[in-house]
Amino acid sequence: MNPQAEELNKIIQAKNPVIYDLLSEKGKNIFFPKKGILGQTADAKGTKINATIGAAVEDNGTPMRLNSIESNVKLDPSLVFPYAPSFGRPDIRAKWQSMIFEKNPSLQNKTISLPVVTNALTHGVSMAGYLFVDEGEKVLVPDLFWGNYNLILNHAYGAELSKFNLFKDGGFDLDAFKAKLAEDGIGKKVLILNFPNNPTGYTPTIEEQKGIVAIIKESAEQGNKIVVFSDDAYFGLVYEEGIEQESIFAQLSDLHENVLALKIDGPTKEDYVWGFRVGFMTYGVKGGDAELYTALEAKTAGAVRGNISNAANISQSLLLSAFENEAYQAQKAEKFEIMNKRYHAVKEALNDDKYSEYFTALPYNSGYFMCVQLAEGLDGEQVRKILIEKYSIGIINLNNVIRVAFSAMAASDAKELFEGIYNACKDSKQ
Repeated sequence: MNPQAEELNKIIQAKNPVIYDLLSEKGKNIFFPKKGILGQTADAKGTKINATIGAAVEDNGTPMRLNSIESNVKLDPSLVFPYAPSFGRPDIRAKWQSMIFEKNPSLQNKTISLPVVTNALTHGVSMAGYLFVDEGEKVLVPDLFWGNYNLILNHAYGAELSKFNLFKDGGFDLDAFKAKLAEDGIGKKVLILNFPNNPTGYTPTIEEQKGIVAIIKESAEQGNKIVVFSDDAYFGLVYEEGIEQESIFAQLSDLHENVLALKIDGPTKEDYVWGFRVGFMTYGVKGGDAELYTALEAKTAGAVRGNISNAANISQSLLLSAFENEAYQAQKAEKFEIMNKRYHAVKEALNDDKYSEYFTALPYNSGYFMCVQLAEGLDGEQVRKILIEKYSIGIINLNNVIRVAFSAMAASDAKELFEGIYNACKDSKQ
């Protein structure tokens, strides 16, 4: 093992040995190289002649660039063309942390890590798998989950996705969740919670989230060592009263010494920048301090460096500029109202009782999506094809659960969409 990895491991073991036990073998072995090329480059910063970094500069010391590219970008070249740090730009890391506190008031007076920048949430989940999941281990997920978890955690890292029932009686199935967490006795548990959920568009109620947190705490008190990946891709997009507005990370970040909370989030869906590919990984644990979090950040940045080197500088610069723009909050509120209107148009369209003959809406209250469960005897793939060919409507079929992305359609189209699904179901029976 590299001495730099051993140094980080000693800090983690001294501060919280449970976190060390939660690390995968890759996670234990990874480190951010402070020596070698990166260390020597850092030492040379500010020198008159700096021939260290693998980037080209103009004779005047500014980044070398093509005018055909520069002419399309309003930002200073220093914010666009050079490499960003593998940890992410320090300014956007600090800004995103402050935004996490603003969005989650119950985090006040709690200590969390600085976010580490990833290449958006997919990469964040992958880096979480790298750091905490060994081949053959189980990752606990609801039975309705983002399909990319399969590629990331199962096919890439060899984990087994172990599913629990998501819904019971129109809400979160706390009993199924508790039973799943208790499976296989006392030991290491890796859990993904994704709210608002993809594909269902469901966020727990305030009481349900309290129940989830209580179950995790009880499990930790029994001796389980738990790392919770909080996939917050659609954070903030809640359209009903009584639904939890804060990330579950806020309650988990100082819940118990045996619970490491990892918030995986970013502006992709929150700020409508799908192509920017910027995300964040932030840690929280009871008793966590700057030294522990610095060690975890270094391991995370080492994983990022060994995987993609660093996230795009231009995307981070553009986002920071937006976050500091005085019109940012008003513009975001305007877009939220468009999404809210689409959600309520869907809700109104589904009031037609005739639809229950062929499909029933699964619980939904937030995010980009909602789902309907097809009735017994219907073939979701057949319905999907009829919708395209006869009604010019596109949906996603997930094993006879139809996912509707109301984020991608006008509110005025909601009635036509569900009428189309109804008629396609009827057509498929003929």
